[in-house]
Amino acid sequence: MTYWVSTVLIIFSIYFAISIALYYLQDYMLFKPEKLPLDFQFDYENQQTKEYNLETRDGAIINGLRFFPKGESKGVVLYLKGNSKSIKGWGKFAVDFTRHGYNVLMVDYRGFGKSTGKRSQKAIKRDLQEVYNKIKERTSEDRIILYGRSLGSGFATKLASLNNPRLLILDAPYYSLTKVTARYAPFMPLSILIKYPLPTYKWLKYVQCPIHIIHGTNDKLIPYKTSVKLAKIKPELTKLHTVIGGGHKNLNNFEAYHKMLDDILNSEPKTIDLETTSINVIHSAKKSKKKA
Repeated sequence: MTYWVSTVLIIFSIYFAISIALYYLQDYMLFKPEKLPLDFQFDYENQQTKEYNLETRDGAIINGLRFFPKGESKGVVLYLKGNSKSIKGWGKFAVDFTRHGYNVLMVDYRGFGKSTGKRSQKAIKRDLQEVYNKIKERTSEDRIILYGRSLGSGFATKLASLNNPRLLILDAPYYSLTKVTARYAPFMPLSILIKYPLPTYKWLKYVQCPIHIIHGTNDKLIPYKTSVKLAKIKPELTKLHTVIGGGHKNLNNFEAYHKMLDDILNSEPKTIDLETTSINVIHSAKKSKKKA
């Protein structure tokens, strides 16, 4: 009896120790920031940029970079990046939007690049709302597009749920970050431990603008079926764009991805008169022949 009690206590102690470690180390496992010196100069070939620093209510500095299109602007894309590096590297993707005539604003989350401040889910959401408010001071919301990539997809969805942007575009989104981590730690009490649950599926219910979801079928980190599930939450507003063979980090290497962006950014939504379609036609069941 003593042996079994000792074994259970050892197992429980190990489980408890892993739980504590997971709670305190998750920031290091989830975020892979690249720090930049304050005097770092952003430079991109054939791209005109302007750097911004936003001071938040708690004294943090959120560093951002604006990319300008050639010619007249059609609006602003607020690009919320993934969990690694800084806008120094992510800035290379701005061309996918500036070439369509859009300004692009990228910001580094707290602790990334030149941004400062203690990081938390609440703080990041508050920071991004302040950034969104600054954009609204310069243009109307019907000219604002939210683009969320991987980690940024949850934050983009939250912003869209609280505001009225023209479009919400999600690139390789997750159902919730708790669900993603559960694949790697299925026996841990993640609902209690995770400090960044980022429940995209909950926030998506309150989004009122058109939603475009882009996902690759070969995504090993966040499975394609995640986007299929998300697309069912607001099907009347959502269009799922599938990149056949696309992984988690290489969608930009597929021609299909750029064609999808072209359709999303340049096509005006059309209202369909459903009374002129076959929407109400139901296939009749095939009648079996009865033997005499």
